[in-house]
Amino acid sequence: MEKEKHRRLTYQERVLIETLLSQNKSKAFIAKRLNRHKSTIGREVNPWGNTPGSYDADLADWCATQVYLNKRNKDKISTHPKLKSYVYKKLEGKLSPEQIAGRIKLDYPGDKIMTISHEAIYLHIYRQPQGKENKRLIALLTYHKSRRRSSKQLSRAKGRIKDGVSIDLRPPHIEARMEAGHWEGDLMIGSNQGSAIATLVERKTRFTYIIKLKDRKSETVTSGFKIHLNKLHTNLKRTMTYDNGFEMSNHKWLTEQTGTDIYFAHPYSSWERGTNENTNGLIRRFLPKKTDFNLVPERELKSIQNQLNNRPRKILMYRTPAEALALEKMNNNNQSVNVRR
Repeated sequence: MEKEKHRRLTYQERVLIETLLSQNKSKAFIAKRLNRHKSTIGREVNPWGNTPGSYDADLADWCATQVYLNKRNKDKISTHPKLKSYVYKKLEGKLSPEQIAGRIKLDYPGDKIMTISHEAIYLHIYRQPQGKENKRLIALLTYHKSRRRSSKQLSRAKGRIKDGVSIDLRPPHIEARMEAGHWEGDLMIGSNQGSAIATLVERKTRFTYIIKLKDRKSETVTSGFKIHLNKLHTNLKRTMTYDNGFEMSNHKWLTEQTGTDIYFAHPYSSWERGTNENTNGLIRRFLPKKTDFNLVPERELKSIQNQLNNRPRKILMYRTPAEALALEKMNNNNQSVNVRR
């Protein structure tokens, strides 16, 4: 009798497999009884072990169904309601897929269901880009494009900066925020990619600079950073962490001009510059998406900067970033006096 091919095992067949295994029947016998290939029975039974009673038809059928749903019909987010709820709430909270994928490991350590890659989140969002729900999800992304660029396009857009020093080599103590002088930088892009402003945030004090730019050329961006960094004492401009945007290809010049060591985060790892990302979100309250930054006067940017720097922050024990930075400056001055004595 010719054996059927490419047909999934049914629940009834799994019950029969469990019954025959309990009778110590061989896999060859079971395959013949079910009119299945011996390798099909082997793939079904082997993962459960060879001890008596190790194969459970109910559990095996449930697991097979989950695998089928994940691989064929639904993605992981659609399959597991708890995971879906978590991802959607974080997207609503303005977290990026990269931040969600990183944070869920801390919130649910060791939970195999509650784990997801940022790529899987993007695939879920863009699975049906014209669907009502997916349009809503796309609108929550930082760059809410109706289509996602291919991996080849992304790799061209986010190549490695020549001679850039990875964040992996950044001194570990910087992560603890025990000393001031360590900055995170970024560009905020305006409507139709036609304008930009630069942001610079100190990790410990959360002091922020918002820098108006005439264009996105590396010389323009690094010159803007130079002007603002050189307003600071040497101990308050120790390092700067940036993403892999080519506007920082002039990073060696910036280090020479300011004495600030530049480190580059991993591609698509915005959580490695979380202070800057959060600050950009605050700025977006004043300058929402689709703002043409060319039309925003510099005095307005300074007004927003002043509001951010003079707002009490819980993380600073309700001091303002301006007060926190002033305290750091005073400490540096006191240290200099003590050294001279």
